[in-house]
Amino acid sequence: MEDQKTEFDRWLKEHFPAARIRFHEPMRCHTTFRAGGPARFMVMPENEEEIALLTARCRRIGLSWFVIGNGSNLLVSDRGYDGLIIKLGRQYAGMSTEGCEIRAQAGVMLSRLSRQAALRDLAGLAFASGIPGTLGGGLMMNAGAYGGELSQAVKSVRVLDGEGQIRTLTKEQMKFGYRTSVLKESGLIALEAVLSLTPGDGKRLLLEMEELNRKRREKQPLEYGSAGSTFKRPAGYFAGQLIEQAGLKGLSVGDAQVSEKHCGFVINRGNASAAEIYTLCRMVQERVYKQFQVELTMEVRLLGEF
Repeated sequence: MEDQKTEFDRWLKEHFPAARIRFHEPMRCHTTFRAGGPARFMVMPENEEEIALLTARCRRIGLSWFVIGNGSNLLVSDRGYDGLIIKLGRQYAGMSTEGCEIRAQAGVMLSRLSRQAALRDLAGLAFASGIPGTLGGGLMMNAGAYGGELSQAVKSVRVLDGEGQIRTLTKEQMKFGYRTSVLKESGLIALEAVLSLTPGDGKRLLLEMEELNRKRREKQPLEYGSAGSTFKRPAGYFAGQLIEQAGLKGLSVGDAQVSEKHCGFVINRGNASAAEIYTLCRMVQERVYKQFQVELTMEVRLLGEF
């Protein structure tokens, strides 16, 4: 396999400009947890043809790949990832508006998308103004906040499947649920989405977004690296309340800590390793279950060996 990876290295340099390729790239620079070891390869494609080309090449040589956006819901092992990271970021973040619909590529940040909707007097995305992820990640996780979820606005999603075919899924075919969708386990890659919004007062929407972000700053430890809410909300409970009631506020493993500001957040106070963050998450799960017999499920996706 090492020979194939050496050949893949050469192939990347032949097909992509150096400015959009990284080798042995530290994943702490690409996740909001600010932790994680190096990715063997990273490419930042500009169009869906390049994404299809990359995945086809990886299938041909048996190289694993993983798609990320802003890395806001991801914890990468300290050992890194010995495959290809396809990063859909600002090179893949186009948007266009027609009537009450916005067509947006997967790499656009949800904060930018919600603001652009408000500037065009379109309502339905104000809840997403403070979510630190991209549209692609938001579609996978059905991102939500303050009573809103992305699924409420989705009309259709253009995806690349495991055979390299591009197709369009309806909202129903996306199978949205609480922090999940058909993308999560299917291997489908979200390329772009059409969002159906409603007419609104742009100035009022911008004020609403400012208020939601003020509340977020007051209640959440945004000054530290984190992946947002670390655990899914268990039925009938709030994860943060259970963690606090279990006496775990401020519990630390190295620089990983249960936030004293909001117990639903595990934070990186500076130089936490991915192993420390993961160990702390497991400790929280075990102690909450021991005290309340409630299982906390991590909302954060894990990549690599833990």
